[in-house]
This record gives sequence, C-alpha cells and structure tokens, in this order.
Amino acid sequence: MEIDVHLKKMIYKWLTFKMMKMKKIYWLFLLFLVISSCFHQSKIKPNLSEKSSPASQPTETKTDSQKASRPSESSPPLLTKEIIAEELKQQLEDERERQADKPQASLNNEEVSSRLEDILNLCQEAETSWQKGELDEAMSLLDKAYGLLLKVHISTDSPLIQEKNNLRLLIAQKIQQIYASRLIIVGDNHRTIPLEENEEVLAEIRSFQTKERQAFEEAYKRSGFYREIILEEIRKAGLPEEIVWLPLIESFYKVKALSRAQALGLWQFIASTGYRFGLKRDRWVDERMDPIKSTKAAIRYLSELHDLFGDWTTALAAYNCGEIKVQNVIRTQRINYLDNFWDLYRRLPQETARFVPRFIAAVLIIKNPEKYGFNLPEPYPPLKWETVTINRPVKLSALAKALDIDPAELSFLNPELRQDGTPNYPYELKVPLGTANKVLAAIQNLPSWIPPEPVIHIVKPGETLSSIARRYRTSVEALIRLNNLKNPRLIHPGQRIKITG
Repeated sequence: MEIDVHLKKMIYKWLTFKMMKMKKIYWLFLLFLVISSCFHQSKIKPNLSEKSSPASQPTETKTDSQKASRPSESSPPLLTKEIIAEELKQQLEDERERQADKPQASLNNEEVSSRLEDILNLCQEAETSWQKGELDEAMSLLDKAYGLLLKVHISTDSPLIQEKNNLRLLIAQKIQQIYASRLIIVGDNHRTIPLEENEEVLAEIRSFQTKERQAFEEAYKRSGFYREIILEEIRKAGLPEEIVWLPLIESFYKVKALSRAQALGLWQFIASTGYRFGLKRDRWVDERMDPIKSTKAAIRYLSELHDLFGDWTTALAAYNCGEIKVQNVIRTQRINYLDNFWDLYRRLPQETARFVPRFIAAVLIIKNPEKYGFNLPEPYPPLKWETVTINRPVKLSALAKALDIDPAELSFLNPELRQDGTPNYPYELKVPLGTANKVLAAIQNLPSWIPPEPVIHIVKPGETLSSIARRYRTSVEALIRLNNLKNPRLIHPGQRIKITG
C-alpha cells in the first residue's frame, strides 16, 4: 500500500508545525514510526502468502472474488490513511489548545494600560446597564471584562499589577451585587424609601402614640443637635433624606446610647463594624460616639447595603441585623416568593422585623404629625463649634476652668473622648464658637495629663453595678462600656470589674 499525496502533505504540514512550535527531535522519531507502520501494514499480506507457499511448489491462481472472500482473521487490521489522518488532526488540535493555555509574553506598560482601561470601561458599562435594570446585559459585560482580564499577563514587579488586582476585585464585587439584586424584586426603590402604611407600620405608630410617646418626642427634640450635620452628609452621598431619622430608631438620638449587643452611638455600631468602616477605638477615643465620623461611616455602610440588596427597606433591615442574616433568609426562600420586602420581613428575627416598620412609622409621623395626633416640640438648636488641634493630653475640666466655661460643654461637643481628656496624639478638639484663640493660649499653661490605669474591683455578694458605680464615683453606663457587659444585671460574686481611674 502506498501513501497518497494528500496524506504526505498532511504529514509534512504536521511535521513543520511540530518543528516550529516544539523544537524537539522526538517528533521526528514519532513521524518515522507512523510512516514505518503504514509501509509495514501494506506488506504483511504478501509476506504471509509467500511463507505459506514455497518457491518449489506450484502457485495457485485465485480470482478477485476469492481474494475478497478471505477471512479477516488471517491478517491484522490495516492502519488506513483515514485513521492516520484523523489521528494527526486530533494531535494538531490538542497541541493548539496546549499552546493557547500557555502564558503569553508580558506586554509593555503602554499596551497593558490600554487593555486595563478597556476593561474598566466595560465595568462602567455594566454599572450603567445594572442601573437601568438590564441585569443580563450587565452580567454579559462583566463576563467579557473578566475574560479580557485573564489575557492580561503582567510581571509581578510591574507598577500596574495593583491596578489589575483592583479590577479583579471590582468585577467580583459587581457580580455579587447584581446576583444579590436578582434574589429580590422590589420595584423602583433605588432613590426613595417606600412608606407603606400597612398593619405592621400602624402597630408601631400606635406604640409611638401611647407608651413610647414621651421618648419619641424627646428624641425628636434631640435630633435638632445633629440633623443639619447628618442631612449635609446624606445629600452629598445622594441618599434618601428620610435616613436622617434612622438614629431616632437606633438610639433615640443619644450619642452615648449602648445596646445589649454593645452597639454604641447615634448609629449603633458594634466595635467590629465600626472598625470595618474606619471608626477608631482605643484607650483615648471611641469614634462610634463621634456624630460626624459615625454618620459618614453609617452612610458608607448603608450605601454598600443598598448596592448589595437593591432596595432601601432590605438595606435597612440588613443594617440592623447584618447582611449575612438577611442573605441567609433570602437563600432559603423561593425566588418568586420574594416579590416585596414584607415577604422577607416575616422571616427575620423579631427585633429586626420591627426595625423597618418602626422607621417607616417615625417618618410618617414626622411628615404629618397632625394626622397621627402629635404636636411635635421645637427641636434643640444645631450644635455650632470650631476646632483646635491639640498635640498632647489635656484634661477637659482643666481646660474648661481656664476658659471659664462649664466642663460639660466641652464634653458634650466631644462625646468620643473616653477619658474626658485629649489623647497623646494630635486631635481636633471641638470648642465653642469664638474660643479657639483662648484655647490655644490656655493650653500653653496647662500641665500634661495622663489618665490613671483602671482599678480592678472584685464583686462581693449583694453588690450591684449601681452600688459599685456610687462607690467609685462613676456611672453605670461607664462601667458597662468599659467592661463590655451585655446584661448589667448578671454580675456575680468574684467577677472582676474594671473601674476607670
């Protein structure tokens, strides 16, 4: 059997490809084996017939039909040119796939920058599509962006490696946000908070009208101290202005409010969430009680939750109990069942389930107090101050005495100071308007102050936090904060209680 011209061309093409790509001699050896096998198979049949018929014996002539009827078992199966061609074709395809999987040569910085810019543009287009509600188109664009990112090969010492990593994280975050927004369909709630007056909301309105009426009105008065500050930050971030009333539900507008879960401040941050959004907490300060810094952190957190869940009512629920709990509830639902927040709400923990209806009830009352039988009091005037940079520890009471003002005024303007004194690092102290120059002059004559180390008190039988606080001339709230007590009533004999010096 001879190898035809087509097969020879294919073998030659295959050999050339291998020599150019692999540069290895073993492919020549493999080719030699293939060709030898072809010729060997073509000679097997006549050789066998020669061995079976010696030259001395007369040869027997057979017709073509007899040859065709010879059993196939008498010789091995032939390695045809079709089989060889198919095998060579498959090996060529496999080799191309292996070459495609190999890392490409690193691009120069200009080419990489151009490709990364294209990827960023795709991410921005995906964001636009998502805002329009075109989720499939947004996911398709992100998929394309990630595919391009995989083809960008940068050396580890390139200054653009961080930009590539940032794009990878951005794409992953956008995919998570779009996926989460698919889990719940809530309508056009991106710019407003729906104020639905349903049974749950009416129940909270009745609570504010009766047993919580005094607390509600006092919180409304306190809101005057901080509302302008909060509204300014909310407007900068483009959030619904109704969010300004969220601290009324969280803390009744008390900057030092402390919950059983150790959430602190106007916005009720627990320590870990506060740290996550940049709120410092050390021996000297706890910025969860700083009205401005905690407001900025809360706005960042709420914006992130809204991006994750796609509507404000669900974001508010997640703000109260954490996004993980809300996501777990969503995952256990049938997708078509979650057509509004109130289906989700009934599966949330009781405290969180009440949180959103209470917030909506408060907003409805404040928007139309006469409708709900309220005559809201005049809010307190907004706080005004100027700041002075203090570079060393100063006791607030000593500074107030030098300024001839009430020490409580300085403490009220700086609620984040845990020791009622400035820290041992640069700190922006808020002081009453018109006193900045006096403060700078007075500080020069004030001695540095170092807060004493906490005293350890061993609880005795019959003692309570109130009796301990009276003994050491401190407050129960200070003991709770300092010792991270979840339930102030559950102290026991032998327990170690830290007391501020």
